[in-house]
Amino acid sequence: MELLNKNICFDGEQRIYQTQSQTLKGPTKFAVFIPPQALNGQKCPALYYLAGLTCTEETFIIKAHAQRLAAQLGLILIAPDTSPRGDAVAQGDSWDLGQGAGFYLNATQAPWAEHFQMESYIVEELYPLLIQELPIQAEAIGVFGHSMGGHGALTLAWKYPEKFKSVSAFAPICAPCECPWGEKAFSNYLGQDRIEWAKHDATQLLLTKGPLFDEVLIDQGTDDQFYSQLNPEKYQQACEQVGQKLSLRFQKGYDHGYYFIQSFIDDHLQFHAIQLQK
Repeated sequence: MELLNKNICFDGEQRIYQTQSQTLKGPTKFAVFIPPQALNGQKCPALYYLAGLTCTEETFIIKAHAQRLAAQLGLILIAPDTSPRGDAVAQGDSWDLGQGAGFYLNATQAPWAEHFQMESYIVEELYPLLIQELPIQAEAIGVFGHSMGGHGALTLAWKYPEKFKSVSAFAPICAPCECPWGEKAFSNYLGQDRIEWAKHDATQLLLTKGPLFDEVLIDQGTDDQFYSQLNPEKYQQACEQVGQKLSLRFQKGYDHGYYFIQSFIDDHLQFHAIQLQK
């Protein structure tokens, strides 16, 4: 872990690190907010935030304004990049494929498979590394995210409930098998077998594995310009079908951007703080 940058923030530290990832086969960056409690030697709960399309490890830490309450609650915030990067890494022909659009899965198709292993990077490489290197309570780690990252949070939580003890999302892609963003990404990264696609679809995972968490929190803006891609009602119906408690809150007038996230970030941090204390 090479420390690239460190700034004092609400008596904690906002850091950016770089590592040479074996999984992604190249350098990758991630941001970590260390609350003051952790700087003073206390082990703290941690939250992974997975960002959306076109974002980097800096998007959340600059735009979400999460550090103030995280410092009060004693939460470590971890924000990985959204994809592998570099000249040797395949790039798509548009903003919603390739670099900046890793979709938090392991690609199986060329040219993506060589580097695009974001699922394994987060849960098999970054997760144990940070438990080893940072004052994290290993039994108190949650995950949340926005848009593509909301998809990542919901899917990784259901795939790895032994790692993540709480989950929430802002405007997640709830049924990627049934929207253009998901169809484009899945067909390129995973091929044409829709059975494989379903293994990375939050709604399908929920229907297959059933309820795994005490509660899931999702916020969705009613004026979201990408609403047709997101399908929160399909996820809500699946939760009702299997008996998973869901708090799906439709926020009137809010769009898809970070002013929306800023407005409700405190609710999500408090939600995770409560869930991770259980």
